Amino acid sequence: MENSDARLIPRYRFSVEMEITEMQSGIQFWARSTGLSLLGCGVEGPQLLSKGTRLRVKLHHGRAIVEVIARVVYASPEAGMGLIFTSIESEGDRILEGWVAELAAIPH
Repeated sequence: MENSDARLIPRYRFSVEMEITEMQSGIQFWARSTGLSLLGCGVEGPQLLSKGTRLRVKLHHGRAIVEVIARVVYASPEAGMGLIFTSIESEGDRILEGWVAELAAIPH
C-alpha cells in the first residue's frame, strides 16, 4: 500500500494498461497504472494533462476491461498523474471491487 497514512481509501500497487481519451479534444493515448483504489488510480505515461481534465479511461487487466470517467487531480513529471473516478460504467464497479479485494489480500 502506498501512503496508507495519508489516504482515507487505500491505494495498492497495480500496473495495467490503460487506454485514455481526453474528453474535450478526443486525443487518445496508452499509459500504465501505478496504483489503484476504489476511487481512482495513479498513471505513468507519455502525456501529462492539466489538473481538472476530464477523461474516459479503459483499464485492461486479464480478460476484463473497466471503463470509467475520471478527472485529473494532480500531474507532475516526477509523480505522473493522479485520477479520481467520477463515474464507473456498467459492471465496472463489481470488477474494480474484485481487483481491489485481491490486492488487499496480498501480504505487504
